[in-house]
Amino acid sequence: MPAAPYPEEVHARLTADAAELIGRYPQARSALLPLLHLVQAEEGFVSATGIRFCAEQLDLTTAEVTAVATFYTMYRRRPAGKYHVGVCTNTLCAVLGGDQIFDELQQHLGVRNNETTADGAISIEHIECNAACDYAPVVMVNWEFFDDQTPESAKRLVDDLRAGREVRPTRGARLCGFKETSRILAGFPDERPGANDESGAGGAPSLAGLRLSRGEALPGTGGTKVVAPRHEGTGHEGTEA
Repeated sequence: MPAAPYPEEVHARLTADAAELIGRYPQARSALLPLLHLVQAEEGFVSATGIRFCAEQLDLTTAEVTAVATFYTMYRRRPAGKYHVGVCTNTLCAVLGGDQIFDELQQHLGVRNNETTADGAISIEHIECNAACDYAPVVMVNWEFFDDQTPESAKRLVDDLRAGREVRPTRGARLCGFKETSRILAGFPDERPGANDESGAGGAPSLAGLRLSRGEALPGTGGTKVVAPRHEGTGHEGTEA
């Protein structure tokens, strides 16, 4: 059966937002990814109604929109919690404890992969890679980083979130709800005072490979150089590449 449309007031509001997003692109269909984040911000997931709305705005079929919505894992197909917890279980995080973190969080919360707690506070998902191997094992909450996690620290994290206590990411902007995060990802500004100035930069672990490639020793390694300087022994010291 065709999906039901949004209520009139919601449809009018989203249509205005969609027009702003579509206007940023030379071809309307290029706005599909932001529009999917927009409808996810409305309901906490991409529903059949959201897919219908995107298709109508972009003159696409619902099959075309569904193909995209099911390809990218950031689009949820069932309601997310206020805080969506993603645990990296890819190789490096898994070896350093990511699998154990994920298993213990499921037991602690009483939910399984892609499920949400009964109070709607926490949903959990295993993530193939959070692109933060230098801080493994990594957990993300609404796509903000929590680095160097353990099963104990991850359980404290979700307990603090459920209790409404302030939680600060390791790096990046302070947390907001999943729906608010989705609206920001759609391309609308983060209206929270000071949030845009909060850095998401990495630290020393992110630069370790660069330092090693230059032949530098890392702190705590006793001066051992794992990789020789690029021009060492070539007779080209001091020259540019």
